[in-house]
Amino acid sequence: MNAVRKRDLTMLILGLVIYAVLQGLMSAGFIGSFWQLNLILIGINVIMSVSLNLINGYTGQFSLGHAGFMAVGAYVGVVCTSNFGLPLIGALLAGAAAAGLLGFMIGLPTLRLRGDYLAIATLGLGEIIRIVIMNIEYVGGAAGFKGIKHLTDFTWVFFVMLFTLFFIKNFVNSTHGRACIAIRENEIAAEAMGVNTTKYKVMAFTIGAAFAGVAGGLFAHQFYLISPNSFTFLASFNYLIMVVLGGMGSITGSIAGAFVVTFISAALAAWPEFRMIIYALALILLMFYRPQGLFGYMELTNLKPIKRVLDKISGK
Repeated sequence: MNAVRKRDLTMLILGLVIYAVLQGLMSAGFIGSFWQLNLILIGINVIMSVSLNLINGYTGQFSLGHAGFMAVGAYVGVVCTSNFGLPLIGALLAGAAAAGLLGFMIGLPTLRLRGDYLAIATLGLGEIIRIVIMNIEYVGGAAGFKGIKHLTDFTWVFFVMLFTLFFIKNFVNSTHGRACIAIRENEIAAEAMGVNTTKYKVMAFTIGAAFAGVAGGLFAHQFYLISPNSFTFLASFNYLIMVVLGGMGSITGSIAGAFVVTFISAALAAWPEFRMIIYALALILLMFYRPQGLFGYMELTNLKPIKRVLDKISGK
């Protein structure tokens, strides 16, 4: 077993330890229902931010319609479980397939655009998806889909999140991921070196959309009602904040960004009149003193103290 696989195995074991500790604390009643819900939301937000980071951070595209793909996964998932009796795993796979297919179809024409033009196009497409859902009576229209089975729990969210992190981490470290990073650094130079830029941009967009669909399925089955208002432009912007806050081009940063944003939102829930002011001030201060985000391009495993510990564990 090489050093990379040993390190992955070490991180997997660490993840299982974290799961066991949190599950034990919840079972013992040390973590109340409010924070249990927020732990689930943190896991869903990690999936969303990591999948968006693949598009915005690693491939260098500027997508503002990620909540639209989450909506597709959410609605396809609840239709599968409520109307067709599929288990949650089937609903999540169906939601991922639908969101990924839509991401592929949208990506082909739009990802030939660059910069602000791409941002405007994806913003418009995200809103189109939401408006279309609002006009489909089969899924409840503007009133939303009611009577959803409560199938999501902490275990589901945690292990799906873990799978997402390892999948995207391995994709980024593959030849396909290196091509995406080359596009981010200099698209013209990458194309001159023979990289099919459109192919890899569409690939990253499709994978990101598919995982957004999975997050949507988990989100929908946590609540008994979902409506198109849960997937507005503000939701997409919130996920973009998580990516920028943690560091574009860092999986660790996406985790940190999702945790910080969700935690601040939950901790300040008792002061709704001050919540957005404190939230905005925190973001302004971060952009002043840490414009590259909390981690920038760095990963937790690349920090020297952590790297030494992992090297000792893996016997390197």
